[in-house]
Amino acid sequence: MSMPFYASAEQIMRDRAEYARKNLARGRGVVVLTYADGILLVAENTSKSLRKVGEIYDRIGFAAVGRYSEFENLRVAGVRIADTRGYLYDRQDVTGRALANAYSQVLNGIFTDSPKPFEVELCVAEVGETPEEDQLFRLTFDGSVFDEPGYVVMGGGQVDAITTQVSGAHRRDLSLAEALAVAVKGLGSVGGENGKPRELPASQLEVAVLDRSRPTRKFRRIVGAALAGLLPSTAPVSTAELPEAEAAPAPDADAETTTDETAAGTTDQAPEGNGSAAPDGTAANGTDPDAGADD
Repeated sequence: MSMPFYASAEQIMRDRAEYARKNLARGRGVVVLTYADGILLVAENTSKSLRKVGEIYDRIGFAAVGRYSEFENLRVAGVRIADTRGYLYDRQDVTGRALANAYSQVLNGIFTDSPKPFEVELCVAEVGETPEEDQLFRLTFDGSVFDEPGYVVMGGGQVDAITTQVSGAHRRDLSLAEALAVAVKGLGSVGGENGKPRELPASQLEVAVLDRSRPTRKFRRIVGAALAGLLPSTAPVSTAELPEAEAAPAPDADAETTTDETAAGTTDQAPEGNGSAAPDGTAANGTDPDAGADD
């Protein structure tokens, strides 16, 4: 009679957690942070159709990393829960905390009972009437919930490096352009060749905001020229676009040098007005597509 296979509960949970972390580390990062007028959600995403950032309800946004099919199912489930609660009770009764608790129960049940856990990490963001009322909830694959103050960084194998970059520059009174620059700089600080930072163009970014100044639905996406205009300029402008420097006055043909010192000084002196330094411009676009459908 063969002995049945046995593994302790601690070993099973440890193996599931390691499996989920390993797959999440292959994804691209997401940064969610508060700014003066709301909450900014920025994801590194080269896909034109698959979204890592979305809307759940009037004041509530959603961001995720991991396996797309799994976190998209969770987003749709959250929309249904919010719509049902808002219809049965009141729209003000739909809160980010309630949705975070619902997600936590689902993820914990899957992690405990299913042979394979969900390979996802989520952020539920709720914008308030004032900056002090903004709320960010981060949920991990095992159902753990963290109430984050000010910013959330998820995904990728170098989350700690991105977090350090974002935490050092984040403030609640940032403008939208300043907050976007902080998020993009954090995402681009890792993954470059030989450890160098990367330049992320608009084509590789998915950006949305929860704008507290909007009357009802706070969520809006920032795309196209609006996004390109908010990104910091990094590339130099061609010198052909610069105004021509004034020509130096031609020397008098009748003027003669009378000493050797004067002649030597005239020879060694650099001519004036030969050029000027070019200011910075915009970076060139490029893409680095993800492998498969996982983000």
